[in-house]
Amino acid sequence: MHPNVSRVVEAAADHGLEIDVRRFPAGTRTAADAARAVGCDVAQIVKSLVFVADERPVIALVSGANRVDLDKLAAAASAGSARRADGDEARAATGFAIGGVPPFGHIAGTAVLVDRDLETHDVVWAAAGLPDAVFAISPADLVRASGGTVVDLAEAPAG
Repeated sequence: MHPNVSRVVEAAADHGLEIDVRRFPAGTRTAADAARAVGCDVAQIVKSLVFVADERPVIALVSGANRVDLDKLAAAASAGSARRADGDEARAATGFAIGGVPPFGHIAGTAVLVDRDLETHDVVWAAAGLPDAVFAISPADLVRASGGTVVDLAEAPAG
């Protein structure tokens, strides 16, 4: 097992969860790719995105069907502004590369915000430390294991 995947599996176990990591050689880097690979709706994919809010890293766990509203994220993080982290910032905050960032198992105690829309599903799928590895988890376990705060992060639909 790849060390990144092992770290995620161990972090899950630390929260009393046994996860079944599935690998897809074609990759699951985007929400659409992941949904196709696992055979679910794109809204059931957890995008683990790293942002910088007033120079502090914040991880947003967002439904694959949604885009993050930066103003909502900044408000939820008690920050004046927020922006997307670059690849180096994301790796420094989590220990994982963009495209494989899991919802937990990060190297630092970074704040986690969870998109409220993920709670509308029985099961969601999250990255397991690599761009081709995912696992299924209930939204309640996702929130608990990530230590996340459930908030509205989604951009309003256009029109």
